Amino acid sequence: MASGDTRLAGVIGWPVAHSLSPALHQAAFDAAGFDAVSVALPVEAPALPRALESLATMDALGVSVTMPHKQAVAALATSVDPLVERLGAANCLTFANGSIHASSTDGRGFLDALVEAVGFDPRGARCVVLGAGGAAAAIVVALADAGANVAVVARNQPAAEDTVRLAGGDTAVGQMVDVASAALIVNATPLGMEGTPFAADLAIDDPASLHEGQVVFDTIYHPRRTPLLTAAAAAGARPVGGLAMLVHQARHQLEGWLGSPVDPEVLWQAVGGRRGEDATW
Repeated sequence: MASGDTRLAGVIGWPVAHSLSPALHQAAFDAAGFDAVSVALPVEAPALPRALESLATMDALGVSVTMPHKQAVAALATSVDPLVERLGAANCLTFANGSIHASSTDGRGFLDALVEAVGFDPRGARCVVLGAGGAAAAIVVALADAGANVAVVARNQPAAEDTVRLAGGDTAVGQMVDVASAALIVNATPLGMEGTPFAADLAIDDPASLHEGQVVFDTIYHPRRTPLLTAAAAAGARPVGGLAMLVHQARHQLEGWLGSPVDPEVLWQAVGGRRGEDATW
């Protein structure tokens, strides 16, 4: 039961009602015996500065950040991690004594999910990342830093070029035809997300470009089986759903807030999944 000592945490975005982050946070708090409560915080873009100021004033614990605020919070934070400074985007805020610190756990969570689900080693692998938003940039940087050859494919060419520049390494702007030769394809766009106008979209132009031996990772977790993952499974590729990334990026955030390790099993149970089983099928 909440009391005067209960700390506030949550997830901030617009829309945000679909988010599983509050369930993940609460499971970790309860398992650790930590007095905090996590809620969804629906905030439209014009109200974001005022919302963050209020959370800092209330000495909130922290919030996860989702679309469309990842870039905006990086500019509004009092301090940022070096990775956030590089990306220009953050998915985690920590509040302390009126200050706001921004960090990014998307890239680490993505790599952890890849290893857990299919044991994928990015070193030297040809990868295609679809999208050039905040989550896409974090994934491209994580793959590039891990030694992958990354092609960024996005409708917004200037954004794709910016992502390539900040990632460095063996990274370039790609085209949809690159999907066929990639060992890993990552969808970091809203295409295929339930409850949006893009729910039926496949995220790639031609499902025939998918084939056995590939890993297809969709960062979307609602639904758990997106059109892209269904096409990947039908083509003999190994599909990996976004729930695994959600769990692991949240784990890194929670460990920062709590100052102690968080058991991934607790988080998997909170979202009705099983580690290593719900990531693939």
